[in-house]
Amino acid sequence: MPRIISVANQKGGVGKTSTAINLSASIAAAEKKTLLIDIDPQGNSSSGLGINTKGNSVYEVLIGQESLKDCIENSYMPFLDVLPANINLVGAEVELVNMENRETRLREELKTLNDYDYVFIDCPPSLGLLTLNALTASNSVLIPVQCEYFALEGLGQLLNTINIVKKHLNQGLFIEGVLLTMYDQRLRLSQQVVEEVRKYFGEKVFETIIHRNVRISEAPSHQKPVILYDSISTGALNYMALANELINKNNKEKNSDRNEQI
Repeated sequence: MPRIISVANQKGGVGKTSTAINLSASIAAAEKKTLLIDIDPQGNSSSGLGINTKGNSVYEVLIGQESLKDCIENSYMPFLDVLPANINLVGAEVELVNMENRETRLREELKTLNDYDYVFIDCPPSLGLLTLNALTASNSVLIPVQCEYFALEGLGQLLNTINIVKKHLNQGLFIEGVLLTMYDQRLRLSQQVVEEVRKYFGEKVFETIIHRNVRISEAPSHQKPVILYDSISTGALNYMALANELINKNNKEKNSDRNEQI
């Protein structure tokens, strides 16, 4: 089974979609078979990778019209596939309300996938049914936090939602890590936020920090991840370092699990 990671923060503008796109692409560049699920009605993860959003999407999967495998699109990267989203997803929250097992529909579909190493889910900036489906389907949650004022604002609500999902829908859910984004080394404020977040979350914070970099912002307009748009930019190097950190962490966990079984 793949490692399924939701990229979630109900606060907008924290680098959530940029992280979903660029981390998925960086993991794929390491020749790990990767699927990016865009469950945000804005569809920015899909368009940012040049994926056609006018065909079948995650919307059809959630309401039971199509199977997940039939809606997956191949990207131009050999190891990266995408389950796209489009504006139809706006109505999914309303339609799901009266459906059976409304919080577990994505999880049931993901049980049919065995040919991926990693699945990343780009969640919408809210804590509604779409995000609940993502969290219920995931092994863990990656939380981007921007290095700006009010960085920790609203995180309590997200952590509370994660705990509720863990208690009632997905006992194995855990925090994969907290990712510091938009770091500006020229600003004392950025360093203060790093210190505050590390104090609050401790070892849950990734060592890798994503610096504020114009190439990350420019890449989606070219429908490319930053590692293909400018492979030697600070943004590309940051996300490759994050991919390596995540892969190494998961490899250690697998080896630890094997040793415990022995």
